[in-house]
Amino acid sequence: MDHNAARRAMIDSQLRPEAVTDAFVLAAMGSVPREDYVPLGARASAYSDRSIAVGDGRSMMPPAALGRLLSALAPRPGERALVVGAATGYSAALLEHIGLNVTSIDGPDAGEAEPFDLILIDGAVEEIPQALIDCLSEGGRLATGLRDRGVSRLAIGRAAGGRLGLRTLVDAEIAPLPGFERPRAFTFEV
Repeated sequence: MDHNAARRAMIDSQLRPEAVTDAFVLAAMGSVPREDYVPLGARASAYSDRSIAVGDGRSMMPPAALGRLLSALAPRPGERALVVGAATGYSAALLEHIGLNVTSIDGPDAGEAEPFDLILIDGAVEEIPQALIDCLSEGGRLATGLRDRGVSRLAIGRAAGGRLGLRTLVDAEIAPLPGFERPRAFTFEV
């Protein structure tokens, strides 16, 4: 398989039609070999626009969804980024290619991390922990998939006064990220 041709086709037939227009993001996704970050048995489908299971209940985000989130984040060289739930390292590699200083963590606890200019949650979550929002610098950006009643939507937000104003972009098929479930509560329906 010609992975270089598949990468070019991903840019032209998946990313550009889905409003991925940021030049830094397009250059990174056109350069970083996605096939190096998927399990060996999935290399042939590395550039298909679907989630790829990578083990431990985690999945790699489809290229168009990831490109859309990264484009909405508008990452720039020199910024500090946190990638949460980076199962394969692909998202972090894209941001590093752009020139960001990247930290990756598996779960929702970032500890005493210094403020980040942007946070990418690499999967769909039911809720965003306040501890992650607190890791954003004032005006910092966060992108994720928000999951509500089984539907995932791409979402982008900006930190202001310790809060995160979120807006959704579009529905997307993104696998849930383990560890970000909303606590279950009893509800009474009439």
